[in-house]
Amino acid sequence: MCTVSIFPTGNNDFILTSNRDEAPSRISLPPQFYNFEGKQLLYPKDELSDGTWVGISENSRLICLLNGGVKIHKRKKYYRKSRGLVVKELLAMPHVVNVFNDYNFDDIEPFTLVIADWRDDLKLYEFIWDGFEKYFNNLPLQPKIWSSSTLYNDVMKTEREDWFNIYKAHVQLDAESALDFHKTAGKGNLDYGVIMDRGIVKTTSITQVVKQNNVLEMRYENVRNNLVTKETFNFPEIVND
Repeated sequence: MCTVSIFPTGNNDFILTSNRDEAPSRISLPPQFYNFEGKQLLYPKDELSDGTWVGISENSRLICLLNGGVKIHKRKKYYRKSRGLVVKELLAMPHVVNVFNDYNFDDIEPFTLVIADWRDDLKLYEFIWDGFEKYFNNLPLQPKIWSSSTLYNDVMKTEREDWFNIYKAHVQLDAESALDFHKTAGKGNLDYGVIMDRGIVKTTSITQVVKQNNVLEMRYENVRNNLVTKETFNFPEIVND
């Protein structure tokens, strides 16, 4: 939710890893399959909002959420809809790229979405809602890391990007090494290490999605008790609407 990396691995495949930084008291449930608006989705659930921060859809799509837009924002007392519910709705929609102009984001707290779509060839997108404006970017098929604007300022973000660039220059990026980065980068720096702990907010889970051909494996690790849950989403064929 608050630190996300993604990198393509060739042949329309990719690996995405997401660290969720949240209040320790906020309960999240391991990934399960759900039917939402007639579509099969796989995601870990935020129990409070009934939403999610990362999910896979039978629409050949993955969406991962980070809190905040480009800069930190002043929170309002009330928002009409959880950002995690937006993720579920966008996962269920047939063609997500066409939705952003028409979707009503008013009175939804700012957020950033990392989107992978492989209905045809793999495409990566970034969508940002800053509370006033929408920003939609096509991304190159290259490794990239994001840090939530609600927790990390520009200096912190830059240092974390440096950690990522140094790491990927010295190791073969794969699922194991990506997990290692998300567990060890900035180790001991409780303020903005990739595993962080500021007391009232800390890294509570790590979710990783590995796509190989038409099979996606979602690995969810509860950082508190080190319990690991794995689910597999099989795509026997891609059907164009």
